[in-house]
Amino acid sequence: MQLRNPWFLLVLVAWVPMVWVYLRREKRRPAVRFSDLSLFKKLPKSRTLVLRHVPVALRLIGIGLLAVALARPQKGTSEEEVTTEGVDIMLVLDVSYSMKALDFQPKNRLFVAKETLKEFIKKRRSDRIGLVVFAKRSYTKCPLTLDYNVLTQFLDGVTFEEFSDQTAIGVALATAGNRIKDSPAKSKVIILLTDGGNNAGDIAPLAAASALGQLGIKTYTIGVGKEGEVPYPVEVVDRFTGKVLGTQVQMMKSDLDEQLLADIAHPTGGKFFRAQNTEKLKEIYDTIDKMERTQIKTKLYTSYADHFFPWVVGGAAILLLETILSYTWLRRIP
Repeated sequence: MQLRNPWFLLVLVAWVPMVWVYLRREKRRPAVRFSDLSLFKKLPKSRTLVLRHVPVALRLIGIGLLAVALARPQKGTSEEEVTTEGVDIMLVLDVSYSMKALDFQPKNRLFVAKETLKEFIKKRRSDRIGLVVFAKRSYTKCPLTLDYNVLTQFLDGVTFEEFSDQTAIGVALATAGNRIKDSPAKSKVIILLTDGGNNAGDIAPLAAASALGQLGIKTYTIGVGKEGEVPYPVEVVDRFTGKVLGTQVQMMKSDLDEQLLADIAHPTGGKFFRAQNTEKLKEIYDTIDKMERTQIKTKLYTSYADHFFPWVVGGAAILLLETILSYTWLRRIP
């Protein structure tokens, strides 16, 4: 609330001479003389005598309300205009069979990666995010979107079922790049997560990385998995019936190509990270989240609406009441 013309409150200074004149009139000597007033002192005071000051009080209040009305009280409504320089992010997730490794106990690599991605998505605001999954081939699981609930649902549906044990990193980068290259966003980012080296596909990873760099698409690469041998679940199948009898854990060697992932990130202005446990993987995504923040600019607008009408009505009503009382019930004889 504000007053548009606060100087009109100076009208309240008129209260001073009005009160002074009234008090002076109350103290003036009576026009009719009586030799003895003792008889009148014994009489009970009438209600009109007790309320004789009400008209002047109403007059002061009415003038005060009209002064506030002239000052134009206004109530403001604030509106916030938010402009963002958005970041478009393509998440590229390896779903080859090697992601079944159990070195990120108690779950496999893919499960931990999906849960970490969900936490990363929850922290973003006003950024379009998409998802590409890959193994021997790649495809867009979810295009760039602001609907994070839908994106999370697609992420929940990611499994190993459709893919093999091969990894085509170059093809995955090309798929993600095609999805994001024409984006109008100021910043375009690819976050690639894999646990192996490139062993499939017709596109060389370094050629794809070079193209991404020329397109201004920054690429972060994350290598997951412990070094050396890691536990891996293997299905036990009946050789005669083909029926799956169960699973057993065997030790297999991790084949992560760290140098390749570092070489992919470098020409794009990105960075390579290595995660050998769940905590480190979460820390990496937190780091990327802080590095790729959306710039938000806020402008605050306030529009004001006049609210003087109630003050005018109140002041006029009180002055009218004062006039009626002064000429009827509380009328005074000079």
